[in-house]
Amino acid sequence: MSLKEEGRSLPSFWIFISFQTLTHAQLELCACVCPDVSLVEFSEPGVFNYSTLLLSEEREALYVGAREAVFELNINDVSIKKNQVFWKVPEKHITMCTLKGKSKETDCLNYIRVVQMLDEDRLYVCGTHAFQPFCDYLSLKDFSLMEKQEDGRGKCSYDPAQSFTTVMVDGELYSGTAYNFLGSEPIISRYSLSQSLLRTEYSTSWLNEPSFVFADVIREGKNSADGDDDKIYYFFTEVSVEYEFFGKLLIPRIARVCKGDLGGQRTLQKKWTSFLKAKLVCSMPELNFVFNVVHDVFILKTPDWRETVIYGVFTSQWANVGLSAVCAYNMTSVDEVFSKGKYMQKATVEQSHTKWVRYNGITPTPRPGACINSHNRRQNISSSLLLPDKTLQFVKDHPLLADPVLPIGNGPRLIAKDVNYTQIAVERVPALDNNVYDVIFTGTDKGVLHKSVVYEGGVHTVEEIQLLKNQEPIKTLLLSTQEARFLYAGSDSGVVQSPTAFCDKYLTCEDCILARDPYCAWSTHAASCVNIFHRRDNAQHRKLLQNLRGDAGMCPSGECCKQRLDGMAGFAGTLRCELVVLECFVLGFCVSAICPSGPTDLSIHWHSNGRRLDTVNEYRHTFSHDAVLVSSWVREQPLSKDANYQCVAVSKSGNDTSKIDLRLKQVLFGWWVILSTAVILSGSDTAVLLEFLNPSVSLLD
Repeated sequence: MSLKEEGRSLPSFWIFISFQTLTHAQLELCACVCPDVSLVEFSEPGVFNYSTLLLSEEREALYVGAREAVFELNINDVSIKKNQVFWKVPEKHITMCTLKGKSKETDCLNYIRVVQMLDEDRLYVCGTHAFQPFCDYLSLKDFSLMEKQEDGRGKCSYDPAQSFTTVMVDGELYSGTAYNFLGSEPIISRYSLSQSLLRTEYSTSWLNEPSFVFADVIREGKNSADGDDDKIYYFFTEVSVEYEFFGKLLIPRIARVCKGDLGGQRTLQKKWTSFLKAKLVCSMPELNFVFNVVHDVFILKTPDWRETVIYGVFTSQWANVGLSAVCAYNMTSVDEVFSKGKYMQKATVEQSHTKWVRYNGITPTPRPGACINSHNRRQNISSSLLLPDKTLQFVKDHPLLADPVLPIGNGPRLIAKDVNYTQIAVERVPALDNNVYDVIFTGTDKGVLHKSVVYEGGVHTVEEIQLLKNQEPIKTLLLSTQEARFLYAGSDSGVVQSPTAFCDKYLTCEDCILARDPYCAWSTHAASCVNIFHRRDNAQHRKLLQNLRGDAGMCPSGECCKQRLDGMAGFAGTLRCELVVLECFVLGFCVSAICPSGPTDLSIHWHSNGRRLDTVNEYRHTFSHDAVLVSSWVREQPLSKDANYQCVAVSKSGNDTSKIDLRLKQVLFGWWVILSTAVILSGSDTAVLLEFLNPSVSLLD
């Protein structure tokens, strides 16, 4: 919102106002909004639903499954289409689909929902095919379908709107989807040319109306001292079987199966003998608030699987809350639950609200649901086909584990207000301080991308980017970790490619350092903010400045900053100062007015409802050109609705005063709040009124 648009004169000071919870004190909630960024887009006329993406960095290709089409795009520029193939539905299948009550315009088409790399020469692709799913092989030599169509039941969903997941592991397709036309028979399965179909038991104890979101393999068998097996993990939300509720209570789950599972000889024949599931907790225990719907998961893998971290985005099934959360889980915590945790069993007491209780009896040996390892082989149990019926019957009746998987820190890494996160991708970035930082990219249902950095003391959101122009949901989010480092977002209308950092948006050393972005550093040689991954040699790194604590004192004194400030003095010419309103991701709005700096004797006082606050913290940074940046914040508890706060900045030598009035219109869950302001003064009597949780900011004379 420009001040010129409001018909007001420009205040001559620089202000940042932010709000931060003390309950989750690790969150820094205000970000740089980048409305005009360099994005690359792809879409084909008449083609929609670009929701299936597969990245092949070896081939430098992005494969896109859309409605009735598969595309091969250039990984460095997705606007360059390398190949395409169309896969339409025969008219007789469309007729059958419409006779079953489905829409010819939307349902009875072929939505390509599975695109997996089978080998170096072929893709395995599956489509809904007018509610009669089929799969085929796509040759990468000439980019054509090999017309070896196979039944797609259990591999691909019937309904294009139904959630599902697949992953290809060593030429075997692992799926989580519905097995029938009505979508009433959920299934987790494995399809292989060398082995028969393996699937879950058709029982609500195993799967109860699940919404699958993600699946991937963890190579736990690699270099395993006890001869353990690789595991495939599934993530989904399902209707609770543990509790009786007035409605359908949703529970986020993590389930796993063993890669070497062959099913049972008699009991659980052609069924998983290793299927177990556990509750995935993402909550704020101090408020007794639970995020019980998982929307997407990203597994940040490491050479040692024990150091792997799982990130997930969650919301609550009660939509009026309007919160999203990111929770992280250590792989060792997951393994502890599945390898050593107790089991649940159905309760026998009638009229009980608790339908399942902890099993305290004797557990059979070998452990039900465990993978075959060296200890089992020494007992002549070399495969699941040799497991005793007692073990198999137990896991058939007790697929649910009693102990939940708890998040790192027992709470969310990040909470967002009035935002619905749909997708997540995470990269571990080595910074110039020789530390590594997890950078979290989250996509929303409005086509917005949030970029946050995990530090030792918390999470800092550094950017908010409108990826999709029409504000539609981000359906898929992929991350390339090659030197170019791009993000790829799939939606109903197309594919968007974005760099992982927009370092050149920061015009001064101070801005570059204060962004606290591990991708960015200030180049003293080029006098610009640069991406450190574009300058990998040591000589260039020695000329780069980066401080992820946000200490801009390391910036050199020079003409760059002075010219910037002098150029804004008086706001003459074409320069125009803007008041920017940023939505803070938990508690409301940030207001920034960017204007020139001023005297170095600046002092700041806080008042609350007319009362002077004595306990005030302050950070001061003096620039080389006789200007000072003063950051001041105040903490008060309890915080009540309609509380009034006033920050007064005073320059004694210039006898100048600036005031900021803040009024809190709502306090979320009664959390503590930090009000802070950073002011560089240059003589003006101005007040800014912040209407909390209301995107309107008015200037008062």
